[in-house]
Amino acid sequence: MANLKELKTRIASVKSTQKITSAMKMVAASRLRRAQEAAEAARPYAERMERMISSILGNMGSTDGAPKLLAGTGDDTTQLIIVVTSDRGLCGGFNANIVREVRNRVLALQEDKKTVKLLCVGRKGRDQLKTEFGDLIIDTYEGIGRARVAFEEAQEVAGRVVAMFDEGEFDVCTVVYNKFVSAITQVVTPQQIIPVKISDAGDKDEAEETQVDTDGPKAIYEYEPSEEEILADLLPSNLNVQIFRALLESSASEHGARMSAMDNATRNAGEMIDGLTLTFNRTRQAKITSELIEIISGAEAL
Repeated sequence: MANLKELKTRIASVKSTQKITSAMKMVAASRLRRAQEAAEAARPYAERMERMISSILGNMGSTDGAPKLLAGTGDDTTQLIIVVTSDRGLCGGFNANIVREVRNRVLALQEDKKTVKLLCVGRKGRDQLKTEFGDLIIDTYEGIGRARVAFEEAQEVAGRVVAMFDEGEFDVCTVVYNKFVSAITQVVTPQQIIPVKISDAGDKDEAEETQVDTDGPKAIYEYEPSEEEILADLLPSNLNVQIFRALLESSASEHGARMSAMDNATRNAGEMIDGLTLTFNRTRQAKITSELIEIISGAEAL
């Protein structure tokens, strides 16, 4: 059994830890609101951008003659995965969930004889992946979103990706990030951004907004300049927007995960302090009782 001095030291240590976790929870909570508002504000713009590209593509009828960012290279041999994590820890399973998804994806691609490259945004993702896939990591971006995520930071990452694509260094690019749902829920989301993957959801949503029957005749639009010229200018902007959205979602998810983790740590520290205090009191009472017994026994012996 630990003596009173050891128990007292341990209680003081846990109390100091509790103060730190409580402060980190408050800081994360204050940053979460702004990050959440930014992420939610970016969603409609990113979704509308995808819907616009889908509309232009629908008017073209096929990807023949479309820019390379939309049509792709016609191959999927070389895959680039952008891993969006944080630079700091103490945020629960935020980083571990991303790393697990990326590891499973890399192993599945390697089984299919694909070449995989990793571009890490955030130090924690690189640190956890470099042991197993260190030879696949081509670069790491650190310090993004330290104060708040800026669009220029997304442009820097997107510019690097476009340059690599133009040089023929990969065929397909996928960004893996945590999508913010709530402070306690973040969903790991892989999104293919090159070539642009257009879903039918955008057309259905647009039809619902305009109350047009999707089975009936559709409006025909004439574009000036041509669809190809519009896409050539729109697709790089879309890439910037989608990466910016991923960074914003990841930032909000990080603050939410850290707030939740620090809240749990603070409550666990409180329970540990209660248990140690109870043990301390029982040990002190036992020691006092033992000393009284020794005094009474000594007095009776005289």
